[in-house]
Amino acid sequence: MALKKSELYSSLWAGCDELRGGMDASQYKDYVLVLLFIKYISDKYAGQPYAPIKIPKGASFKDMVALKGTKDIGDDINKKIIAPLTKANDQLSQADFPDFNDSTKLGDGKEKVDRLTNLIAIFENPNLDFSKNRAEGDDILGDAYEYLMRHFATESGKSKGQFYTPAEVSRIMAQILGIKTAKITAATTVYDPTCGSGSLLLKVGDEAGTEITLYGQEKDAATSGLARMNMILHNNPTALIRQGNNRNHPHSGLQMKSPLEYREAVKSTEEVSV
Repeated sequence: MALKKSELYSSLWAGCDELRGGMDASQYKDYVLVLLFIKYISDKYAGQPYAPIKIPKGASFKDMVALKGTKDIGDDINKKIIAPLTKANDQLSQADFPDFNDSTKLGDGKEKVDRLTNLIAIFENPNLDFSKNRAEGDDILGDAYEYLMRHFATESGKSKGQFYTPAEVSRIMAQILGIKTAKITAATTVYDPTCGSGSLLLKVGDEAGTEITLYGQEKDAATSGLARMNMILHNNPTALIRQGNNRNHPHSGLQMKSPLEYREAVKSTEEVSV
């Protein structure tokens, strides 16, 4: 049976409810989106030898489920799930993920254990199977991500523009760029120096109608992490997002290089740490 968006949205919002009270909405969005991300990449890529995202043995969502109810659940999520994922994938950094052992946000002792156990259980819903989420071109995960970003912006009292460009605005800007009528080749690149969570980059990529290379830079560390995850959730795992202040440390000189040259150039710089 096809995955219903309404059921997905309901489950994700239940995850938000589980975290209310301990932190601001602008913070608990990070935990929910990370659970969404880990569930997605586990369903999509676990066990596949040549997958664009590597899921190390012992670091999948199923392994996270096995941690439910254990006294060190938060620390184990950090060390046994997130750390191996970031080590195995150059696209990801430990800094992209929130601290699942933060007692100031998640509570101490049993409170933390119960909160994280209940949060993981929400994503165990058998109807939330993301292994074949693209039905007739429908990007269910991408839509869910945008749904959450809109609501988190509203709940936190912050402008969506701080980390999220509404899809309607992104589509119009992508059309204004005229990329669909441009001469697109495999070497075509798109760069956003203030990319937020990457929604505009993704819409420009969709508007191109063929595979192009996406690059972005974002000052806020948490938001740049969301952008990297957003690229993967939208089946753009090779997109390269850098964290840093574009005015002081612009990476615009890197975006015209090939992905391999870009990675080598990034490794040789010490402007920002990812």
